[in-house]
Amino acid sequence: MSVRHIRIGWVLIDEDKHTQNGNKVLKPAIQEKLEAAVLEIFSEADFHQANIRTVARKAGVSFSTIYSYYGSKEGLVFAVVDVWLGKLTERIVDHLQGIEDLKEKLRKVFWLQLDYYEKNPGLGKILFMTLPMKTWMADRTFRQKKMINLFLEVLRQGQKEGILNPNVRAGVLLDFMLGFVQRSFFMWVSRGQKGSLAAQANATFEMVWRGISRPG
Repeated sequence: MSVRHIRIGWVLIDEDKHTQNGNKVLKPAIQEKLEAAVLEIFSEADFHQANIRTVARKAGVSFSTIYSYYGSKEGLVFAVVDVWLGKLTERIVDHLQGIEDLKEKLRKVFWLQLDYYEKNPGLGKILFMTLPMKTWMADRTFRQKKMINLFLEVLRQGQKEGILNPNVRAGVLLDFMLGFVQRSFFMWVSRGQKGSLAAQANATFEMVWRGISRPG
């Protein structure tokens, strides 16, 4: 491990060069400051106007360090989004333990998403409102395989059991459900973030359930 000292304005910080699984990683404390800065700056500014230098000043990390780790503004933001969606995925996995009923599984997944974005509105704003979607779709972080496969497994189970609509792919059912989450968050922000997203989850989920259930 090597340590170098960098002066940012009047603040002197240490940057530990250490590795994890052979890859260079930032110290946890620095990583947390960087993530917080990204969520704050890119959720409040247009993506194309925000920049790495602003993040560097906010986080107290040098521009060159951020660039060496992430390569670009897009790489930085996509990496942070990936970390926070990973946290959501782990939360969903944890909460689904012990739930057998399919409808209740999906209700819980729906509530967890609304609750997570309500508690982390910066992530929701970046994800649904400021990310350059075409660019993100070409990045590996867009796929979110663990989360999507988890959702699809539950939905396919429902189709196999004759509970959910069998006339469309499970992916279409997922699009319907996630589209409802996105629209709900978008309008919540538009209306000044009044009220609670999660508090509406049971009522709104019933609407989603009717949309994805087996016809007839």
